[in-house]
Amino acid sequence: MSAARTPAELAAMVHRRTAGLPVEHVVGWAEFCGMHIAVEPGVFIPRRRSELLVSQAVSLAPLGAVVVDLCCGSGAVGAALRAALDGVELYAVDLDPAAVRCALRNLGTSAQVYEGDLYGPLSGSLRGRVHLVVANAPYVPTDEVDLMPAESRMHEPHVALDGGSDGLDVVRRVISGAGDWLAPGGHLLVEVSYRQSGKTVDAMARHGLVPQVANSDELNATVVVGHQPSSRESIGLPTADE
Repeated sequence: MSAARTPAELAAMVHRRTAGLPVEHVVGWAEFCGMHIAVEPGVFIPRRRSELLVSQAVSLAPLGAVVVDLCCGSGAVGAALRAALDGVELYAVDLDPAAVRCALRNLGTSAQVYEGDLYGPLSGSLRGRVHLVVANAPYVPTDEVDLMPAESRMHEPHVALDGGSDGLDVVRRVISGAGDWLAPGGHLLVEVSYRQSGKTVDAMARHGLVPQVANSDELNATVVVGHQPSSRESIGLPTADE
């Protein structure tokens, strides 16, 4: 009711909602980290569980952090990080043109937003100097997509949901490429389900990252964090914080 400007517009919204369109697509925004994030029909709707991804990233970000948001969707995670961090240098990437348009609306000129496949569109000048890579990649196993609510199955892009046979196809690609972009001491953060956290930890360890799992019962959320050791850490010398 607060989103409708006239009774006729409210009636039209109710009709779209009862026809099965997600309420966020009806009103044109989703609430995330206390913000209104613009979402358009056909764009993945940010989930509240992804607020754990944001809080973990904020806790690890240095002043003036360089942040890359992969599979950015509407740009919700990047927008929340921009609001929480001073002087953040933000880059966002998504494969879906509709998501990129939406991210541009939410991030404006405060970020560089690219259409493309994971790290592919990023400038080579970012290699080795990214403090945080955050990714809410698709992680629903293929044979479970049909079990999702109709709102998701019918109105969100399949590419934003289907993560392959065990749900981790895209997540593994994010992990395998992270080492080339992270600065020494940087972090990769990926959202997965709790049952996928073990495989995600193993994948990070195989690619030289030191993994840690963060869970939130309140948000029903799991984030796996991978730390890129500095050269001093890798040879067992004390770091500046020790």
